[in-house]
Amino acid sequence: MRILILPLILLLAACTAEVPRNARIIVAGDSVMAWNGSDQNVAAQLQRILDEPVGDVSLSLAQVDGGIGPLNIPEQIDGYAPEWVVLNGGANDLSRNCGCSDCAPVLDRLVSPDGTSGAIPDLVSSLRAKGSKVAWVDYYTAPRYAGTTCEAPYDMLETRLSRMAARDAGVTLMDLDRTFRSGDLSLFASDRMHPSAKGSALIAQTVAPVLTDD
Repeated sequence: MRILILPLILLLAACTAEVPRNARIIVAGDSVMAWNGSDQNVAAQLQRILDEPVGDVSLSLAQVDGGIGPLNIPEQIDGYAPEWVVLNGGANDLSRNCGCSDCAPVLDRLVSPDGTSGAIPDLVSSLRAKGSKVAWVDYYTAPRYAGTTCEAPYDMLETRLSRMAARDAGVTLMDLDRTFRSGDLSLFASDRMHPSAKGSALIAQTVAPVLTDD
């Protein structure tokens, strides 16, 4: 097993884009960030909007409190200290460790009810300690899950993340439900879960003003 793990880590590392040395913004996280490839994903769309280099270390299947190498979101951005880190995470932790109910233990590991502790606050605190500001991109409601019990854990996650962000002016929570509508299928890929290229562009358009706000 150990023989197989190292080549897998090296392969995954090769799949992540390099970060330009002069990039003041790095995008990290899971498939919501990485979807649509390196020419149309969120980082690429931000680069076009802002007309400046944007680093991208996001990767599908990545987790906050799990994963190996670049499949672990804290490890994706380890060693970097840009002005801004744009990131998300938690969906793969929830999907792999609980169903659409009884998710309290997983949520508690990600972020406590008051937003002060857990894997996500620990990650954000480490970035803030290095001087980076954080734009945490909260999830939208995907058509596949709209109107189902699967919405509840994500609503709870958003509530806890909002409490976390309220404690630090250097952390901004971007609520994609304010711009995404689950009934607008043009914003979603054919799986009715991930963003389409148009959806990735909308995420970038939502985040970009925060990154240029002095």
